[in-house]
Amino acid sequence: MDTSARAGEPLTRPGETAAGPAARGGETAQTLDRGLRLLHLVADAPGGLTVTEAANRLGIGRAAVYRLVGALTGHGMLRRDGDGRLRLGAGVLHLARRAQPLLAEGALPALRRLAEQAGATAHLTVVEGGEGVALAVVEPSWTSFHVAYRAGSRHPLERGAAGRAILAGRSGAAGPLSTSGELQSGAYGVAAPVLGVPGLEASVGVVSLAPLDVDVVGAQVAAAATAIAAALS
Repeated sequence: MDTSARAGEPLTRPGETAAGPAARGGETAQTLDRGLRLLHLVADAPGGLTVTEAANRLGIGRAAVYRLVGALTGHGMLRRDGDGRLRLGAGVLHLARRAQPLLAEGALPALRRLAEQAGATAHLTVVEGGEGVALAVVEPSWTSFHVAYRAGSRHPLERGAAGRAILAGRSGAAGPLSTSGELQSGAYGVAAPVLGVPGLEASVGVVSLAPLDVDVVGAQVAAAATAIAAALS
């Protein structure tokens, strides 16, 4: 018996639709896009989101959101709190930690130049859990004394030049700013936000035991922030 398709007949098997791989690939891409958009929405909502709120913001039905939530929860990317609101899951933190060494590696050349230029300890600070975390630190090679600033150090975003620069960057302010003694008595800091890298909130700065020339060092810090943004984009 000849089972080959006759001219003009659709090449489908029982149970298949006429949609080919391209159509199915388009559906998969759309689902992936929606899932990523949902993660971004939840990340930007400090109080979490309800399924209804997520559906309204994504412009899709609640049933579709439930399917996305089920898949993302299974991978640890989302979780439901006691009130049923959607929040980021521990899986996101795991991915972030895996990405941090890559971020640090990309930032090191600019940080080394900055530390040597300013004669001060240079650092890249990122947001993690609502705090600023020093992800990479480079000390100058030619100074007799400089601030010992450990990678992994945490501080509130509202204190210190690094955190304040990140907050300023949220409103689009790109210029450097300075602080004195906010994190450590007798320490001076200048920092600028790293802008234009999707999904990254960060700043580049220097910290010193002596007052810094904000005009000179500020320009160096801003140039380093621009270089790091280009390296990480």
